Amino acid sequence: MSTSTCPPSLVAAFAPTGVLRASINLGNPILAGRDPSSGEPAGVSVDLARAFAQRLGVAVELKVFEKAAASVEAVRGEEADIGFFAIDPARSEGLQFTAPYVLIEGSYLVPASSALKTNEEVDVAGNRVAVGSGSAYDLFLTRELKAAQIERVAGAKGVMEALRAGQVQVAAGIRQVLEAEAATDAGLRMLPGRFMVIQQAMGTPASRGAEAGRALAAFVEEMKASGFVAEALARHKVKGASVAPSA
Repeated sequence: MSTSTCPPSLVAAFAPTGVLRASINLGNPILAGRDPSSGEPAGVSVDLARAFAQRLGVAVELKVFEKAAASVEAVRGEEADIGFFAIDPARSEGLQFTAPYVLIEGSYLVPASSALKTNEEVDVAGNRVAVGSGSAYDLFLTRELKAAQIERVAGAKGVMEALRAGQVQVAAGIRQVLEAEAATDAGLRMLPGRFMVIQQAMGTPASRGAEAGRALAAFVEEMKASGFVAEALARHKVKGASVAPSA
């Protein structure tokens, strides 16, 4: 723990219990996972949480979740003080977001034998698309798909199981994760390009006030501009994600 460089009012807003409770979503391997040797949470979002706690001069408590929806609800319900999520209108109630710090592409994976060749061909009656329930893809595709049917399953593992079992015609997810599956399975192939760009941001409960929102937003901009986010992506060997431009 270090001495705070923030006004006491901000420290109290972000850490009312005396520690900074950070909601970490392990469902997005681009940003967080478990260290293979220690089993402890690690990744870009964990690094940012620790850096922000240091800025406040308090200890950090990592509250770990396997799915994005649970991670979001922890912050909305004030069981956590900050979180790391994809920006989406459906998540705005009760939360305030920063600008994004990382951009991630969302893509489709299909069986190699599929007649589908483009992203636009997915939204056709009769097609079923697997998404992780409550994920950024679920929220986005719920609004965007008009004819295809969405099948909500438990996380990325459930998405792949549904595709391999033939329960769906298409799997939606993080491009790099799906590319890794296709690289090891000749029975699968990616559709070219992307269907969305996911904007990963930090968030805090709206009840913490406008001053807290501005402070968190300024922290994210500083972490992007200083190279902290880029260095964290490199340190954790993350490929395919890019640092979001300055807000």
